Amino acid sequence: MITVTHLTRESKIWLKRRSDQVMIVQIIPDSQSKNIIPNYALFEAFDEQPEYLGCILFDSNGYWIYDGAHLSVTEQEQVAQFILRGK
Repeated sequence: MITVTHLTRESKIWLKRRSDQVMIVQIIPDSQSKNIIPNYALFEAFDEQPEYLGCILFDSNGYWIYDGAHLSVTEQEQVAQFILRGK
């Protein structure tokens, strides 16, 4: 089994979007998860009523899948890499 580091606390990431726009996403680990690598809920940060952007699910080998419709593939990859770096 591969040892995968991952994000263990709530964090925010600045995502580079199309047309040089930036979106700040709040990443919240699923504290209810019994998995070695938890799942992560994603929200728009700093909004009065943050929009739920979906979640990223991981397995113990670091493979991931995005469950949502708000992030492009490039944005999904940015979030997944951030989580796997554990920062």
